[in-house]
Amino acid sequence: MEFSTITPADYARLTPYFQNQRHELCSYSLASILVWSNPLHHPCAAEADGALYVRTTFTDKRRKNFLFLPIHPSREYSPAELAALLPRAGVDRLGFVTDAYLKRWGKDAVREHFTIRSMAGYHDYVYVTRELAELPGNRFHKKRNLLRQFMKKYLETGRAAAEPMGPKNRAEVLDFLEAWCRERDCDQTPESSMACEKIAAQNAINNLEKLSDARGLAVRVDGEVSAFGIAARVTDTMGAMHFEKAFVRHKGLYQYLDSECARTILAPYEWTNKESDMGLAGLRQAKRSYMPARMVRSYCLLAKT
Repeated sequence: MEFSTITPADYARLTPYFQNQRHELCSYSLASILVWSNPLHHPCAAEADGALYVRTTFTDKRRKNFLFLPIHPSREYSPAELAALLPRAGVDRLGFVTDAYLKRWGKDAVREHFTIRSMAGYHDYVYVTRELAELPGNRFHKKRNLLRQFMKKYLETGRAAAEPMGPKNRAEVLDFLEAWCRERDCDQTPESSMACEKIAAQNAINNLEKLSDARGLAVRVDGEVSAFGIAARVTDTMGAMHFEKAFVRHKGLYQYLDSECARTILAPYEWTNKESDMGLAGLRQAKRSYMPARMVRSYCLLAKT
């Protein structure tokens, strides 16, 4: 099986494989796969047997390459088939295996071929899109108050407005991302999750028109881009909020961005996947504060020798 590097330029060619994609982890968004490329790792793919095989390849030889679950328009691979596939792919493990896959095939059947390991920090938070847009009931009382404060101070006075992301505001969105990252020292450690996410976000912003199932929304405050969000399709009923950044100095801006993204670019989807917390305590607290409807857990399957 021959693997080659894939980039956003391959989006249209690879899209047919994802038409019936059923895995609910954000990692199975084609847009996400293609933009998460940096000096530490990059996505590769092989096409064979009517399926797309995606492999994450690390430049650091101390880290182990892994294969995603095969992406096929009409079938799923059994644990035995996966075990037979790994030598052809040149790896000894699969990553981002969903809890739903384990339930469908049964953990006992999976354990005949693999050791199951939880991918701590990479369990996705899933929300009802309508609830993110409307923030209904007592559960969202604090979020709704922050949103109202932002709307009264900025929207009702004409100081803020949302707009679609595209070529006309790309440079300004990139400038905002740089400023946002400077405030958080994203580049202090090149291997950090924040540094890698910054590169992925830049890739997404620069290639948004190529990623046809992805949409972006920017928010201006006093004429300056001060927030943006990018979402893309995962399944027919689930979209993923892949990137969501805002200046915290504008109280309520995050809440407005989140609600507006749910109301607009995520509106076609019943469910919104807001990705994992990457093991970061602050991010975990923020995601839990929006009352996820459920979690989609992620596992690594290590082949038995």
